[in-house]
Amino acid sequence: MQVLRSISELDRLRGPIFTAIGVFDGVHLGHQAVISTSARHARQAGGTPVVVTFDPHPAKVLRPQDAPHLITATAHKISLIRELDVGHLLVIPFDREFAATSAEDFVRQLVEHARPLRQICVGHEWSFGRNRAGNLRLLQRLGRECNFEVIGIKPVAVKGIVVSSTAIRGAIKQGDFPKAAEMLGREYTILGTVKRGAQLGRKLGFPTANISAHSEQFPPNGVYAAEAKLNGFVFRGVANLGCRPTISSGQPERLLELHLFDLDKEIYGEDVEVRFLRYLRPEQKFANLAELAAQIRRDVQQVREESLTALAARQLPRLDHGG
Repeated sequence: MQVLRSISELDRLRGPIFTAIGVFDGVHLGHQAVISTSARHARQAGGTPVVVTFDPHPAKVLRPQDAPHLITATAHKISLIRELDVGHLLVIPFDREFAATSAEDFVRQLVEHARPLRQICVGHEWSFGRNRAGNLRLLQRLGRECNFEVIGIKPVAVKGIVVSSTAIRGAIKQGDFPKAAEMLGREYTILGTVKRGAQLGRKLGFPTANISAHSEQFPPNGVYAAEAKLNGFVFRGVANLGCRPTISSGQPERLLELHLFDLDKEIYGEDVEVRFLRYLRPEQKFANLAELAAQIRRDVQQVREESLTALAARQLPRLDHGG
């Protein structure tokens, strides 16, 4: 997938251009409906599909004090869109200057550089441009003037609940991973970068990777059975999410620490995609480091045994019962 960083780079692409536009935080089922519809129409017309999104999330610029945690930061979002088999992604830098662009000027820039712009596909209630003045009605008017088609995708619902980034974020915050997965259309994961820590885990006999999660939404604090994808390989392990009360005082930042089984190399600076498999127990304060190490040992043993049991179950031969 080719990633473009400015609207003017659309000049390079073969027309006609079909765009799917949105913030796409989470790349959930509703977002996938917008993207897949645009891509399908492009294929049918022999055109070029382009997903258009923004970095950072507009709320981070327009109302930073109230900006929500993200389901997917930009690097994660790009990775997920790449999996949708879209050939081109335009990531527009969102800053104060771009935020001042009127909705009409934004669309006319697309028209100028997409040669020609054949279609814009968005969520039915998407708003954009200065003061969020742009909407489906404005797009339809400009479409008639500039000869492009506008598609508004209606909300997607799962079990009667409209799929939205807000609803998914709430499910993650409560630790309801099945509900989040239903609306995402995939398992909930966090993409983070391994950073160097105090290496206390190594001293306790359980080296951990400290994950910087780029402002993504965390589930509740606690200890989890987890799975991590690293350079195409998947490792099982134990994740601790919280403030490390045994060794920290005051109100330190929440940290995600990951002990991966059978990993014996340094991974500082590597990107890791973390999936929370099961909540094991709440985070707790121990009287000393020896007690903490003993509990970690029990957590690791429990998850290893569960992993072996699950592996054995998958490898059992299938029994066919005849009548």
